[in-house]
Amino acid sequence: MSAIAQDQDRKAFAEIFRHFAPRVKAFLMKSGADESLAEECMQDVMATLWHKAHMYDPSRASVATWIFTIARNRKIDLLRRYARPEPEDLPWGPEQAPDQADVIALQQDTGRLAQALSKLPEKQRELIQHAYFGDLSHSEIAAETGLPLGTIKSRIRLALERLRHSMG
Repeated sequence: MSAIAQDQDRKAFAEIFRHFAPRVKAFLMKSGADESLAEECMQDVMATLWHKAHMYDPSRASVATWIFTIARNRKIDLLRRYARPEPEDLPWGPEQAPDQADVIALQQDTGRLAQALSKLPEKQRELIQHAYFGDLSHSEIAAETGLPLGTIKSRIRLALERLRHSMG
């Protein structure tokens, strides 16, 4: 490593490459990378080794540990890059305006839902409002109201049945 860092010795690099390249590729494949990703990552690791050999500190780690740490980090970087959508795949500009018929239908459904909610018994209506409009879990509603969890679940189930029936 010191010959590569100080003199950019190509023979020393070739020796390290011959020894570590297949091992790095095997390590990457065993850790879940497919062959093409492992090959790409291994090439990147070896290029990094050539360009950053001066950063290697033998007092902190062995050559193998340093190389395999670079390999692990590079694999994580590549996986993250492949998981991200490409900029050309992202939607740009304003969203399309919704179809007018959909807007009218949604308004009508909202009105029917408000009317159906108003016909529910007060205890059921309050629990529905907590659960769906207050975004609370059944346990959180129980803690807030002091009612048993089973009562909360029963009242919500009954209220939803009544709403389904009212909404058709």
